[in-house]
Amino acid sequence: MSSLPALLVTAGASPSPSPSPSPSQSTSPAVPTLQDAQESATNAASWVEQNWSTWLAMGLRILLIVIVAVALRAAVRRAITQLIDRMGRTAQAVDGTALGGLLVNAERRRQRSAAIGSVLRSVASFLILGTAALMVLSTFEINLAPLLASAGVAGVAIGFGARNLVTDFLSGVFMILEDQYGVGDVIDAGVATGEVIEVGLRVTKLRGANGEIWYVRNGEVKRIGNLSQGWATAGVDVTVRASEDLDRVKATLDEVAERMSREEPWNELLWGPVEVLGLDSVLIDSMVVRVSAKTMPGKSVTVERELRWRIKRAFDAASIRIVGGATAVEDAEEAPDPTATVAAPSVYSNADSPQSAAASPIVTQRPAPPAK
Repeated sequence: MSSLPALLVTAGASPSPSPSPSPSQSTSPAVPTLQDAQESATNAASWVEQNWSTWLAMGLRILLIVIVAVALRAAVRRAITQLIDRMGRTAQAVDGTALGGLLVNAERRRQRSAAIGSVLRSVASFLILGTAALMVLSTFEINLAPLLASAGVAGVAIGFGARNLVTDFLSGVFMILEDQYGVGDVIDAGVATGEVIEVGLRVTKLRGANGEIWYVRNGEVKRIGNLSQGWATAGVDVTVRASEDLDRVKATLDEVAERMSREEPWNELLWGPVEVLGLDSVLIDSMVVRVSAKTMPGKSVTVERELRWRIKRAFDAASIRIVGGATAVEDAEEAPDPTATVAAPSVYSNADSPQSAAASPIVTQRPAPPAK
């Protein structure tokens, strides 16, 4: 027979039936205890302690990349600005010479320098900042191969879609770098002709002879005829009668050319003597004498007008007739009337005139028959 303590121990060790949990007790969330919070904080602190050095290294690397990129960009932009300013000072030094002031003006230099500086600064900023962005992405251990491939495909698609814009931009860059034309030049761009009032990287603005403004895309210009570079030629054709004395005509033209070369401001506009080239053509009733002169670029039309004015006055003083145009009508009026040698119509042509009645034959009148 077992003792009472042994029975009590056996009863305490045996599983006792426990009441079944209610539905409300089985679905209620477990409330975190203070010990759970302490464990979470300890895990977070240990994770931060393990990775803080990596984060600090990445942050310092990104900061160093940004600082170097910003400093390099500022240095390059400053160098480009100083280079452009030096180009401007060099051009100003050329202004002291006679040729430099004639070929280049201040507005042309300013726009050309501004355009070149803008292009160089934009290219430098794009390269420096783009490289810095790729280095920052590589710091985060991001695979750049898909990104670069996508950017390449997107660039090709944009290039095909905006190929005209890219063509205009590149053509404008090379036009400015090569100094093909500038503000103040008179050019023949094929599609339009006029004076350049603004040179852009995509569009060039021209003012035509009638005051209209042409916007010419740089990519559409296939050829450019610059009428303001180097020198120009002024040519005047003088048409006189075939009976004029050529020696007297040449002497009069030489006198006009010599007098014009000595007077201001024509002595500055003429870069060479006014030459009488000789007979350009000979016709039955007229002959053409060609006069030519080398002038300052863009001033050929002005010199031609002055030459015509002076030649006309000199020929009038020397009694040398200029034929052609309006004077041809005067010559036709002075010619004898070809009908003057034709006799007037005869009075006998009129059947009712007395002369015609007297010259007509007499008609014999028959006697009238007797009346019955």
